[in-house]
Amino acid sequence: MTAYAYNAWYPLAWSRDIGREIVARRVLEEDLAVYRTEEGAVAALEDACPHRLAPLTIGRLQGNAIQCGYHGLTFDCSGRCVHAPGMPRVPESFRVRSFPTAESMGMVWVWMGDAEKADRSQVFRLPQYDDPAYSVVEGDALLVQANYLSLADNLCDPTHVVYVHQTTLASAGREETRVQHERQGNKVVTWRWVIDGPLIPIFEGLKDFGGNVDRWHYYHYHAPSIAVIDFGSARTGTGAPEGNRDDCIQMYACHFITPIDQRSCVQHWLCLKNSPADPVIDERLRSNLRMAFQEDKRMLEAIQRNEDKPRQWHRIHLGLDGSSIKMRRIVEEMAAE
Repeated sequence: MTAYAYNAWYPLAWSRDIGREIVARRVLEEDLAVYRTEEGAVAALEDACPHRLAPLTIGRLQGNAIQCGYHGLTFDCSGRCVHAPGMPRVPESFRVRSFPTAESMGMVWVWMGDAEKADRSQVFRLPQYDDPAYSVVEGDALLVQANYLSLADNLCDPTHVVYVHQTTLASAGREETRVQHERQGNKVVTWRWVIDGPLIPIFEGLKDFGGNVDRWHYYHYHAPSIAVIDFGSARTGTGAPEGNRDDCIQMYACHFITPIDQRSCVQHWLCLKNSPADPVIDERLRSNLRMAFQEDKRMLEAIQRNEDKPRQWHRIHLGLDGSSIKMRRIVEEMAAE
């Protein structure tokens, strides 16, 4: 069973999906009732009234508080009960747990651990998100019926691309391209370069290089649940591997993973690109990325089904597993803390 690292910021939902209605979300096997206050802040409460455990998500909002739909107990954003029918004074012990939240990069984030350790300055934000040279293509909240660390393995692994994403992210003949990786604190970086090769399908039509390109793929995995893939292309021989990327296509695919339970997670994704927003190009890019992530989903869910079967087997490791092993070790360390 996977141990969870509780003292971390986890993606909860797209900001666009949280408003003045109570919605249910599940994170690290905890059920939450989530809504916006009248002032626009996001509240996240334990989704169970302490009277008879009626879900607060089937209650109603009373201003900034939730009224339980069973007997009318009402809880404010801090989780304190502010009204209990027939009781002129509500005991201090009448409360539900409240979870700290924050917003960044179009996402609502939630802190599932010790509330006093929640530091909103540490909520993830990629600098390019605020750079006017980049435009944002916001994606989906993809339900994946697999353990979130299986998805994390995938997002630490450039080598699967040539096999799983042949119509979107890969080009043939690059199976043996060298992959490098290193640990940087609670982050694992995995990278490889493809020198003098064709554009990948997803980049076709975005820029005419007049021939082959040098391509890079840098996978930045911030444990326990954030992956940012920096990938791009520049004309072959113009110095991209040495840092000259003045004339290039560059994108950042951001993956924010919400662990639901041991066998399911949500993959929130968006893409930043170093070109202006364009409705036609952006929709084509969104469609192609959606196709690629569905390919991952199909593979990961099939793996989970096999893992759930009773069988005797011994997992083998390949040289390409080094970054995934590092990532899982970091998550284990965070969980142990």
